[in-house]
Amino acid sequence: MPTETILYIILAGIVALLLALFQYKFKVKSMSKQYMLFTFLRFITIFSVLLLLINPKFEQLKLTTVKPKLLVAVDNSNSIVQLKQDDNAKKALKSIRSNSELNEKFNIEYYTFGTTLNVTDSLTFSEKQTDVSSALEALQDIYKDEVAPTILITDGNQTFGTDYEFSSYKQPVYPIILGDTTTYVDLSIRQLNVNKYAYLKNKFPVETILVYNGKETVNTTFTVTAGKQTVYSKNITFSSTQNSEVLQFTLPANHVGLSAYKAHLKPLETEKNTANNIKNFAVEVIDETMNIAIISSYYHPDLGMLKKSIESNEQRSVSILKPSEIKSKLNDFHLVILYQPNNQFKFIFDAIKTENRNAFIISGVQTDWFFLNNQTKAYEHDITPQTEIYQGVFNTNYATFIVDDLDFESFPPLLSTFGEVTFFTPFETLLYKKYGNLTTEQPLLATFEADGRREALLLGENLWQWRAQSFINKKSFNTFDNFMGKLVQYLASTKRKTRLVVDFESFYEGVNNVVIKAQFFNKNYEFDGRETLQIKLKNKETGEETELPFVLKNNNYQVDLSHLLASEYEFTVKASNENISKSGTFTILEYNVEQQFLNANVTKLNQLANKTSGKSYLLSSYDSIFNDLISNKKYATIQKSTKTTLGLIDWKYVLGIIVFCLSLEWFIRKYYGLT
Repeated sequence: MPTETILYIILAGIVALLLALFQYKFKVKSMSKQYMLFTFLRFITIFSVLLLLINPKFEQLKLTTVKPKLLVAVDNSNSIVQLKQDDNAKKALKSIRSNSELNEKFNIEYYTFGTTLNVTDSLTFSEKQTDVSSALEALQDIYKDEVAPTILITDGNQTFGTDYEFSSYKQPVYPIILGDTTTYVDLSIRQLNVNKYAYLKNKFPVETILVYNGKETVNTTFTVTAGKQTVYSKNITFSSTQNSEVLQFTLPANHVGLSAYKAHLKPLETEKNTANNIKNFAVEVIDETMNIAIISSYYHPDLGMLKKSIESNEQRSVSILKPSEIKSKLNDFHLVILYQPNNQFKFIFDAIKTENRNAFIISGVQTDWFFLNNQTKAYEHDITPQTEIYQGVFNTNYATFIVDDLDFESFPPLLSTFGEVTFFTPFETLLYKKYGNLTTEQPLLATFEADGRREALLLGENLWQWRAQSFINKKSFNTFDNFMGKLVQYLASTKRKTRLVVDFESFYEGVNNVVIKAQFFNKNYEFDGRETLQIKLKNKETGEETELPFVLKNNNYQVDLSHLLASEYEFTVKASNENISKSGTFTILEYNVEQQFLNANVTKLNQLANKTSGKSYLLSSYDSIFNDLISNKKYATIQKSTKTTLGLIDWKYVLGIIVFCLSLEWFIRKYYGLT
């Protein structure tokens, strides 16, 4: 406490005493015990009031003990069951939970992981894929500023994501390795690559990688069948030195629609795991391709990105042309993308109006808005020499077609001409402009339909950066390419809008989420979230029928069918309140990547433990992990001190003393009849 405050308190005591003595001493000639009590009570009252006015500060030291964290992450994927290690995983988890010394030293927090990290210790072993790296990254984000050694109970087999062997995880990892470490003789189809689409009467390429694990020379046969018909076959010999084979061949596309195939590598008599000898795949055969033209008067990275993104769907072919090169070819294309148009595009706009064609216009700092404003009656943009950058904000109420938010706010801003755009026709905003921290009502990407044609307007260049950021976010270009594909599909279509739209794939791999989406529109073609949609499914092989409701999510209805068995299904989506329905078929391919493993990946788990200064343990000796963690002095309980400064005015009992003294003095005076 400062010296100045102490002096004030002493002075307050003197003043309080003088005032109390003046109140009672000088009014009577002699001090009785009664008046001495009054003087004391008045002194306490005045002194307490003066103390509250001075409000001295007191420092309070609070000591707390903080135990280190211990993270337990258990592999909840289906490979644990395939390796018959589910009971061992549960036993290891139970041992950790029941070890009193370990629980006394650590605050233990439990997680499971498969595709993602989950806060739970409930084990189902139903996850269809394993991403160890993603689980470690999530734990790193949560406990980046804490001491948190990690026990990883897993077989170490990862099916997708970044290789965890190269993880930058900062905490020590102590893997408990589930699975047999013995090496068995095994044949497997390691990988099979095939395009999703093929064109009628053409041949489509197939590439497969076959792997042998063993020392003796063996003979086997690789076949591909379509139903009961064998469409490809080859005899293969493996040895200890020739332990892999890459086959490249072509198959004919003879009929339109979905064609399902089964690749089979004949197993050896002594082979333990035969599930990895089979891979199912499918190809959708189409009889025509969609031709799209990107027209630009100058070169820009966006052009190549758009071509790459759109052509990720084999049904689409993209040509990049200058305005002068398309005069005689315009009728060859289903859609034209006009990149930063200027007066060189005059005849193209005339043709679009004459033939009532759809278009996608992308503007930027090179766009001639004097020209563009004169070419359309649908909108008009302010004309300024200034430029600005805008981020995109997804409109969750967008209902023209089904599209998902790609986390657009994490994408780099697009470069655009400063100013507002005014629409003279009804339009739907897909992305709003965001300037700094301000989200505006101005569209960055909008779609509209007028005079029987469809058009989209994007107000910004450097779209290539969005695709790159999407890859950083998702470790894949697929999400961005699907977004562009849906936009192009909407613009290229000439079909009249229907009130019930169902979005689904022709076939799904067994490891992927089988999600069907739908939109329902009222009679004015406005999205209606009040309708109840039901889907009726029929398994064509077994005849079993299932009916499930759709769930409303943002601007569409969704139903998750990931629980279905691999088979061919026909379905009907029906609106409950109106006589509107849509039907279709899809196929779920039989493939479980978690069944492809024979034993634990000991090598990678050992490398992870060594890299993070941890230690790995086999099932036969994992009990020693408890002594190692308990005796490790790096994981010590820390005593933390917290110093707080508290003013006297915050101490409520001082007010209680004042009230008590005044009340007691008043009561005694009244009792003795004093005024």
